[in-house]
Amino acid sequence: MKNAPAAVTCYHWKMLYPKPEKPVLSHYYSLAKIWNAMTVKIQTVRFDADAKLIEYVKQRVQKLYNFHDRITKVDVFLKLDNVVHNIKDKVAEIKVHVPKQHLFVKQTSKSFEQSFDEALDSLITQLKRKKEKQYDL
Repeated sequence: MKNAPAAVTCYHWKMLYPKPEKPVLSHYYSLAKIWNAMTVKIQTVRFDADAKLIEYVKQRVQKLYNFHDRITKVDVFLKLDNVVHNIKDKVAEIKVHVPKQHLFVKQTSKSFEQSFDEALDSLITQLKRKKEKQYDL
């Protein structure tokens, strides 16, 4: 009997970013320390991801910090859809946790890289819109 892949495989890591350039008041320092770390969790459903795909996702997720500096957590779900049929669609879901808000994107295509890229582009657009609204107020 062939070994089936685990139903869900998780990969965790924490990305640390430099402290803010502006001096921070002492009672806000602990919050600034939290904001400089972004926890990333990648889950694969119905398949085992190779190291190349995981590394690709890690590199692309790092770009999110350029668009919003208060991201605390990023969840990435990579799934195989329609496993019963011959056509296996690849689904990428990204959930970003920002203080007081959660952003979610889901994209489907024929490759994980393409699904992830489309989802990331959509998420970057959402982050830009959120930041513009924040500064308009």
